[in-house]
Amino acid sequence: MDTEVANGDYKRPIHEAASMGHQECVAFLLERGASVDCLKKADWTPLMMACTRKNLEVIRTLVEHGANPLLRNKDGWNCFHVASREGHPEVLRYLLDVCPSCWDTESSTGRTPLHTAAMHGRSQAVELLLERCGYRADSRDSCGVTPFMDALQNGHVGIARLLLRRHRACPTAVDALGAQALHRAAVTAQDGSIRFLVSELGVDVNARATALQLPALHYAAKPESDPKTCRNPWWDLKLVRTSGFFGSDRKKEVERWEIPGAAELEIPKLRPWKARRGESSCSWN
Repeated sequence: MDTEVANGDYKRPIHEAASMGHQECVAFLLERGASVDCLKKADWTPLMMACTRKNLEVIRTLVEHGANPLLRNKDGWNCFHVASREGHPEVLRYLLDVCPSCWDTESSTGRTPLHTAAMHGRSQAVELLLERCGYRADSRDSCGVTPFMDALQNGHVGIARLLLRRHRACPTAVDALGAQALHRAAVTAQDGSIRFLVSELGVDVNARATALQLPALHYAAKPESDPKTCRNPWWDLKLVRTSGFFGSDRKKEVERWEIPGAAELEIPKLRPWKARRGESSCSWN
């Protein structure tokens, strides 16, 4: 029997058994020589696959046979990152027990397991991470987003309260574009988050964001709103690329944002991040 047979995505039998929680099948394959850290497409190991569910016995079996919890997939996630997204405290505790440093990891876009747990509303996981892991207050990903911003952008006010109380999160911290949690919550129409920030924490409802200096109201505007009363300037925003000589006489390309009828504003060119599950993007347009 070939235990290393793979499909078009390089997924082997042990990947399938681990993801489905079949502990006896995993043990059987390992006893017959299956590689415990074999990689499928996007560099996922059987241990990462097991962490997508509450498969503690499968996880234990893989670790006892030498699975490495510190291996990272193509997006920079290790198994602890995956487990934080799913939010099972028992799995997280076990991984911290067998590999105390597994929490100290970031994805390829600088996101920690705390970002991921906060974004997905995993309150028990967030509480455990704050208790046992050494994440910095307001740790930022490559777009400047904090776990507090992630929680409120997705409507998880309880987690935001926890981050304020236990992690000293700053409610007015800004991301790489200058937007606060208030603006990010306005984009996703999280009324509860906005009330929490403005009514309970006293955040300035008219705080301005980005190089365009727009308040949260502009981000909350919807296409179906009356354009006479709630028009969103982003509808008219155009990205214009131009080249020329700047400063040191070196020719380079810059990006400009233009709003018809308004003064031209220049902002730094941003690296376009590909949207992935569990990741955020720097783009606001």
